[in-house]
Amino acid sequence: QLTLVESGGGLVQPGESLRLSCAASGFTLDYYAIAWFRQAPGKEREAISCYKSSDGSTYYADSVKGRFTISRDNAKNTVYLQMNNLRPDATAVYYCAADSPPTNIQTMCLPMYFETWWGQGTQVTVSS
Repeated sequence: QLTLVESGGGLVQPGESLRLSCAASGFTLDYYAIAWFRQAPGKEREAISCYKSSDGSTYYADSVKGRFTISRDNAKNTVYLQMNNLRPDATAVYYCAADSPPTNIQTMCLPMYFETWWGQGTQVTVSS
């Protein structure tokens, strides 16, 4: 069975950090692009970051640039999203997704290009 499983969410105070994990099983991430999305209540799903395994290219939404970092551990077949200096507007359910790598990760880090595999989501709450 081919799955993605997110973990690492939780409740933190503004300014604190979290690291989300996205573990793949049943397939290797070597040949795919991986994306992190988030969805807050009443809002559309938002692309946060994407990683293209073939060339290591990345994309970050303007709202998280300089604070979030996407990375990959090949041995563990896992992708991480390090989130620093979290703000209350980061409160959302975070999802990872994987699919065949799009041509341009900078312009194609969108849910429509990541339909094959999705995780179940992990809740992140930033509140004082």
